Amino acid sequence: MHPIVIIGTGLAGFNTVKEFRKLDKETPIVMLTADDGRNYSKPMLSAGFTKEKTADDLCMATAEKVAEQFNVDVRTGVHVAGIDPDNKRVLLPDDHLDYSQLVLALGADTWTPPLEGDAVGEVFSVNDLMDYSKFRAALEGKKTVTILGGGLIGCEFANDLSNGGYQVSLVEPMGRCLPLLLPEPASEAVGRGLADLGVTFHFGPLAKAVHHGDNGALVTELSDGSQLESDVVLSAIGLRPRIEMAKEAGLKTNRGILTDKTLRTSAEGIYALGDCAEVQGHVLPYVLPLMASARALAKTLAGDTTEVSYGVMPVTIKTPACPVVVCPAAEGSEGDWDVEADGNTVKALFRGKDGSLLGYALTGDAVSEKMKLNKELPAIMP
Repeated sequence: MHPIVIIGTGLAGFNTVKEFRKLDKETPIVMLTADDGRNYSKPMLSAGFTKEKTADDLCMATAEKVAEQFNVDVRTGVHVAGIDPDNKRVLLPDDHLDYSQLVLALGADTWTPPLEGDAVGEVFSVNDLMDYSKFRAALEGKKTVTILGGGLIGCEFANDLSNGGYQVSLVEPMGRCLPLLLPEPASEAVGRGLADLGVTFHFGPLAKAVHHGDNGALVTELSDGSQLESDVVLSAIGLRPRIEMAKEAGLKTNRGILTDKTLRTSAEGIYALGDCAEVQGHVLPYVLPLMASARALAKTLAGDTTEVSYGVMPVTIKTPACPVVVCPAAEGSEGDWDVEADGNTVKALFRGKDGSLLGYALTGDAVSEKMKLNKELPAIMP
């Protein structure tokens, strides 16, 4: 009997195994990962400095422990060469692995802007525990950080690094914090909260280049001609679903790997979930949709075909300087923001033309209204 093969040991892969083992203790499972396979909570990567946690502190279990606890074969340092859907094989550099069912839990890649300069290779991004370990080591004994990007990850790291005692400069060309998630008054509240921690903002210009400066410093050159000097540069522009492996295997892709509501791709016996997947048009790189997907997929893999449903799934952004909870309206929704603001407390409701609530953004003390508002919202994908 060929095993279930899961490519990826992040939150998506690990939680699929965890849920599946509640239903089936014996079916063989092989997990393949290019990294060291340690189990950790990815959202904690942008809270580690506040909590004074090293990469080892954030590790919840080694690959060996995961293998023992869930009766799985975890193979680390494996770079998958491709997939052969017709023969149900995962292609490895020097071998192949036959599967009964295949789960793609590939995650997403960080997107780095096209920078010039002789220090481009020293720009960090933090997308997994190994990245975090290298980033933390680079900051030992340093004081200043330039962050490229003022979206969710950029703002979380700005808050976290400031709490850790670093002086942060943040570059965001769209002119405000969290521009794709929040209406302007809520963005301004987050900006004020972070500024009170000492974060310096550079709104408007793009980062063009990163050069070596004097005394080991890095110099980030902006499109308006200004220059920012810092010890370390972190790119936090955003994520792109990893779709290349699926695309090369002939699976249908768009922004992510296309799946139906059972998380099945266009190929028989191959499923996708998490940051790499586009489920019925939805790309949702957040924890709640991932957990719902893992529960549904576990049942399907165990023989009970189950469709995933996404209810109301608010996103909590870890900026304690100005707490934020946002539940974005569905893409393409028509309506207007109704905003009440009092200092850094902002209650912004996105209502459709008929007055129905389609989404919200809450900051400061208004985050306490989340549960009440959730009851009014439609499910993302019933």
